[in-house]
Amino acid sequence: MLGGCSTMTPQEKDTAIGAAVGGAAGNVLTGGSAAGTIGGAAVGGIVGHETSKSKK
Repeated sequence: MLGGCSTMTPQEKDTAIGAAVGGAAGNVLTGGSAAGTIGGAAVGGIVGHETSKSKK
């Protein structure tokens, strides 16, 4: 699974990391709610995507 990350751009990696962290946080904060997990992943992905823009 991690081998697929070798061809990702830094922005794609930041987006994926943000989605993973956001999903985990959403899951914890909502007590395991699917909607909370999905919402957290969406928000985290957006944040990760946007923060990587400032690294350029």
